[in-house]
Amino acid sequence: MPRRKSSVVGREFGEGVRSIIERSGMTHRRLAEKMGWDEAKLSDMVRGKGGVTEAELTLLLGFCEATPLEIQYLVALFRETRESAYLRFSDELDQLPVLLNQERLANEITVWSLSLIPGHLQTTDYMRAIIAGAAQDESVDYEKVIEAKLERHKLFHWSRTFVFYIHEQALRLPVGGPDVMKDQYIHLLGMMERPYITLRVVPTAIGAYAGTTGSFIQLGYEKFESVVFLEGESSGLFIEEPKPLARYSRVLKLLDVQALGPEESKGLINGILF
Repeated sequence: MPRRKSSVVGREFGEGVRSIIERSGMTHRRLAEKMGWDEAKLSDMVRGKGGVTEAELTLLLGFCEATPLEIQYLVALFRETRESAYLRFSDELDQLPVLLNQERLANEITVWSLSLIPGHLQTTDYMRAIIAGAAQDESVDYEKVIEAKLERHKLFHWSRTFVFYIHEQALRLPVGGPDVMKDQYIHLLGMMERPYITLRVVPTAIGAYAGTTGSFIQLGYEKFESVVFLEGESSGLFIEEPKPLARYSRVLKLLDVQALGPEESKGLINGILF
């Protein structure tokens, strides 16, 4: 089946509208009748295909009793649905649900991590230690951030494949002290036993390597085109344009050559642990 053209922002918009419609208790057919629309028009809108004006969207959301903040957010997404990249300025707690929604849709998740253990593989104590060493924002509830991060652990399932490239310096960075790191290494070794998870270490000894510009996540979908996610201090960027996506694919191909194999990587982690 050919992959459909569907942007991240379009999928996020559609999911948000769909959720509000479900909360109203109305079927799509009943809502379309109330609005005086064809049901196909409503279907196109919740699939992020457009077909409505901003005024029509606002009217529908008001009819479904969406809150003012929900309306503001979905109208902003609606305005971005024709963009080729989705840039989200927000705190980490606000970014995570958007990324998690896309990761749930993906069947292939490939991660390059330069300085830390990838979030999918972090233990709770490791997460807390990262937060303790970061520049904190007093307005953020970091326990809720940890709770949201732990939702990513539920992604692990045989129906998806995961490939993690981790630089050796990320493994050796002493986050939270010896006990935290020992538990983290044991957790990594346990996760590596799952057949759908591949973890490969890029050794410090090779010197210069691909991916020096920063960490990223590549999401591959069965039905949609792949995207790359870049996480910043106060923003998250989904990249969808073919040309930059090809550059990230080249980085991953080079990392595939430069990284140790799975068994060698396991041996390196065991060596650090013991």
